[in-house]
Amino acid sequence: MAELVLSSSDRGVLTLTFNRPDTLNAWTDAMGRRYFDLLAEAEKDPDVRAIVVTGAGKGFCAGADFRTLAAIQTGSYDETPDPRPNTFPTTVGKPIIAAVNGACAGLGMVHALVCDLVFTAEDAKWTTAFPRRGLVAEYGLSWVLPRVMGQQRAMDVLLSGRVFSGREAYELGLANRAVPGESLLEQAQEYARELAVHSSPASMAVIKRQVWHDWDVTLEESARKAVHEMLASFGRPDFAEGVASFLERRPPDFPAL
Repeated sequence: MAELVLSSSDRGVLTLTFNRPDTLNAWTDAMGRRYFDLLAEAEKDPDVRAIVVTGAGKGFCAGADFRTLAAIQTGSYDETPDPRPNTFPTTVGKPIIAAVNGACAGLGMVHALVCDLVFTAEDAKWTTAFPRRGLVAEYGLSWVLPRVMGQQRAMDVLLSGRVFSGREAYELGLANRAVPGESLLEQAQEYARELAVHSSPASMAVIKRQVWHDWDVTLEESARKAVHEMLASFGRPDFAEGVASFLERRPPDFPAL
């Protein structure tokens, strides 16, 4: 049986590849469980400083596997779901970059947008798909989309379920970059290597927690928590190394997380 998620590591960057290309990497509980297990392992691995997630073949993730949906519809679905929520990647203390190489639909779109950054192929096909399947905005997407693209644009892609390109995804604010498909993975990995070399793992972990958790607090509360985090950062070796490397004009040598 082929590995459901491929894993490779190079210079501090772990690349995870959904590996069900015959289904455009449609999501199954088994694939999701393996993906989350690899993320959990990466969080504990001091050699991993940034993570890139992509798909094998022509798809990133085409949403939930239709056999799963059919089983749910007939009442024959008997798998035990992973207890970790689909927002689990937001809790991993290392930056995760989605490299959307192709079809990105429904649940696949959820998994692209719970990554911290998104690079997309210009010709990738994006869609929420939900209303065209008689479904609703799933797994927090009704919370994420208005915050990253505005309410009216979010309503557009959620209510219509229309297909749009990676280029439009970038223009709508869903992606950090839209690039030619042949250079997508290389560009995402190169960006991840920049993070691995130049950014403090401890700082990135705190910043990621601040960004994902501060959306539902007041400005005053966020600022108050930031003061606490800043004072804590003064006592970490990352701060001393960050200042020293800047003054000495050399790349930093930050400790592992």
